Formats: sequence, C-alpha cells, structure tokens
Amino acid sequence: MSEALRIWHPFTQEASDPSPIRIESAAGVCLYTDDGRRLIDGISSWWVNLHGHGHPAIAAAIAEQAAKLDHVLLAGFTHEPVEELCQGLREFLPEPLTRIFFSDNGSTAVEVALKMAVQYWRNIGRPEKHAFAALEHAYHGDTVGAMSVGARSPFTDPFAGLCFPVHRVHTAYCYRCPVGKTRATCEIDCVESLGRLLEKEHKQIAAVILEPLLQGAGGMIVHPAEFLQRVRKLCTEYDVLLIADEVLTGFGRTGRMFACELAGVVPDLMCLSKGITGGVLPLGATVATERIHEAFVSTDRTKTFFHGHSYTGNPIAAAAAVANLGIFKSEPVFERIRNIESIHAERLAAIRTHPAVGDVRSIGSVGAIELRADDAGYLSALKPKLYEFFLDAGVLLRPLGNILYVLPPYVISSKALHFIYDRITEALAFVER
Repeated sequence: MSEALRIWHPFTQEASDPSPIRIESAAGVCLYTDDGRRLIDGISSWWVNLHGHGHPAIAAAIAEQAAKLDHVLLAGFTHEPVEELCQGLREFLPEPLTRIFFSDNGSTAVEVALKMAVQYWRNIGRPEKHAFAALEHAYHGDTVGAMSVGARSPFTDPFAGLCFPVHRVHTAYCYRCPVGKTRATCEIDCVESLGRLLEKEHKQIAAVILEPLLQGAGGMIVHPAEFLQRVRKLCTEYDVLLIADEVLTGFGRTGRMFACELAGVVPDLMCLSKGITGGVLPLGATVATERIHEAFVSTDRTKTFFHGHSYTGNPIAAAAAVANLGIFKSEPVFERIRNIESIHAERLAAIRTHPAVGDVRSIGSVGAIELRADDAGYLSALKPKLYEFFLDAGVLLRPLGNILYVLPPYVISSKALHFIYDRITEALAFVER
C-alpha cells in the first residue's frame, strides 16, 4: 500500500509544534473547528482578511464571475473585472502611480518591483544602477529576490548563498534605537546611514525598498512619519527609485488606505497584495509611475518587461478585489478602524507598565507588545507557549517570537477586541510566572 500524501504546513516545525487545527467554517471574525470550538481570528488569517470571513458582497462577486469567465491569460487579452479593478484603485492611489502590473501574491509583487527597477535603469542606458538598499529588520517575502532584500534571519539563513547582496541601512526602531537616541531627543538620526550610503553609492543603486511606517514580520516596528519623508527626500536627491512595500500596510491597516498617505509621500513603485481581495483570493499588484513605464515602451523588443504568471489578473480574483473596494464605499470601514485604534491605545496604555513588557506600539488597526526576553527574536521560547495559551483561550494570535500583536478584521466588535486584550493580560501574568 502506498504512503499517504500529507500536507507540509508553512512555518511549522512538526517535531515540536502542535498538530494543525482543522477549521470547518468561518464567519465574521470567528473560525469554527470541526470539534466544535470557536476561535476569534485576532490576526486576520495572516493579515489578509479585512471585512470578516464570508462577506456576502465578495462571495457573490466570486460566484457570479466564476460562472461568467473563470480565467484567461492577461498577455494579449483583457477583461472587465481587471479593468474595473484598475478604475477602482485609481480612486485611492496617488496620481503619479498610473501603471499596474498584476501578479499572484506579496512576494511576487516585490519580485516584480525589483526587476522593474533594475530593468528601468538598464532600458534608459544606466545598467550600472542595479543594486538595492533595504532596512534592518525588513521582511518582503519568501521568494529569492524578496528574501534578498529582507533582513538576514532564520527564514533566510539556509539560502544565504542564493541571495544577492544588498546594502543594509538603519531603520527607525525607536525602542531599540540603532544610534542610541530616545524619541524625545531624536531628530530621525537613523536615516543618516541611508544618506551616507546614497552619497557614496547612488550611481550603482537602483532603488531603496521599505515597508512604509510599519515593518511587519520584523517585529511590528512602527516608524515616525518623518522617517519615510526623509527617505523619500534622499531618494529624490540622489536619483534612486523608492519602492514602498504596502503588502501589509495597504487597504486601511495603518488608518489610511495606504501608509504612504500618512507621510504625504508618493513612491516610484508600490507593492500590493494581502487585503486587495478582502483576504479571500490570492492577488498581487505592483504599481509604477508613468516615468518607469515609458522606459519599457520601445520598438526595441529587448526592452519589454518579460515577466508574468499563469494567473496574472485572474478574473475571479479581480472581481473579489472590485467587491472589496466597493465595501470601502458602502460600509463605515474607516470608522471601524478608528474604533480599533482607540481600543489599542486604551489597552496598550494600561499594559505598558507591566514588568513583562518592554514596549508597546500601535498604528491604525495594528497593536503590538514587545515582551522582555533573554532570547528575543523569532525563535524565542515564548512563541510556542503563548501560541498554545491563546488557542486554549479561544483566540488565534501568532506571536512573532517575543512580539505579541493584534491585527483583527475591521468588523471586530469592541467586546471581542476587549476579550482578546483580557486574554493578553492573563498571558502577561503567565509570562511573568
């Protein structure tokens, strides 16, 4: 008899992690297991779900589109859902971003941006500009290019030989300031390492890539808006492209549709995914300025952007994304985000002084608690213990090592969000013991 085929789960160590939980259904902010338990989805199922599981508008759009046109290649073809999605995004994206290239997920959206940046300079006769600068603690995905611009970590260590070299510069990690300042005495001195790098190497650097205002997997690190503003200014001064990875931060997570809005900054390339379909189907997008796009339009066919994916611009995913944008107009989405933001502020202020807590931070719908730990980092021993603690308490929270974070769907009720924070308060006592 042949060996059974089994699922290989992502980010899972089968030798020590608990067995996967079988989910039978989901509705609103809740996941229901096949053994009758209910879990509040406190992390939006890996940061993707915006309006709650099973939103009827998105479900209806998917069903209608599946019956009409399931898929057609986007090379040489187009269709109504992807055109409508472009029109819908136009209302939210900054005016200089005019060209959108679709892919499958966040990692591929980043890969596209990196390749566009390098080929842009090559196409305009400056092939020497092919290097990248990225932040400490960065995470941009798990494909090779995305890993390369991400910080070195247990995620990337086995593949160090495959990753291309990247200039690494300071990030605005205020709790662990890389230049030894406090926020009260800081003049965004951490950005000076980028300034020194660009002054010396700008003729070889194609782009700077960053997660605007919120670094996600690197520890839910919240930046002052001035940091992003200074980075944009330096990129402009030294003629280097700015890539904003808004895969996590896009679609309201930071309190605005896109995090760059909070700083009044427009990047040259913007990467989108996660919430673009409301968290229902995979879809990625890379948005570029007209300046970048024009460098690829030529009778010289070698200047073509030779990149694509089988499911690029999938009609069903595009229809889900159109429905998602419609919900932003038909429902009080940003009012819900402001409610989440206020509860984060209230509960984190009370938690801040707990002896197990090193720092608290929040932005928009994201709240984070950095716990004191001798083994701080993604492999902290606190992670598996806390993960199991929260599951037993009826909450899905998946700590980033010693970083606890809450990132719920926008439709979460005040009662449910307070319930999560009550469990976190209990967990702090558990950690202290």
